[in-house]
Amino acid sequence: MERLCPRPTVQQRQPTDAEHLLPRVHRVASLLKRWLLGTHQGAIAHKHLNDYLDEFTFRFNRRRSASRGKLFYRLAQQAVQVEPAPFDSLVNHKV
Repeated sequence: MERLCPRPTVQQRQPTDAEHLLPRVHRVASLLKRWLLGTHQGAIAHKHLNDYLDEFTFRFNRRRSASRGKLFYRLAQQAVQVEPAPFDSLVNHKV
């Protein structure tokens, strides 16, 4: 029987193509997805996406740091040197 509407042909790529073409990009994207699902349990807001990406970038860039033990010390040191920031100013990026 002849079809009245011919079906368009769709070329499907192998799922591993992305991994072979850009292996490092694929790895970082996979790590980001795993981090978002693990840390935030999938409950992320679109308006805070830039903040999530900033935190992921910070953690990713420091994953092999030689002085990881000093990280908390420096963070605490900087936290006591600045004025407190109200939540509203953080969320709405008010200065």
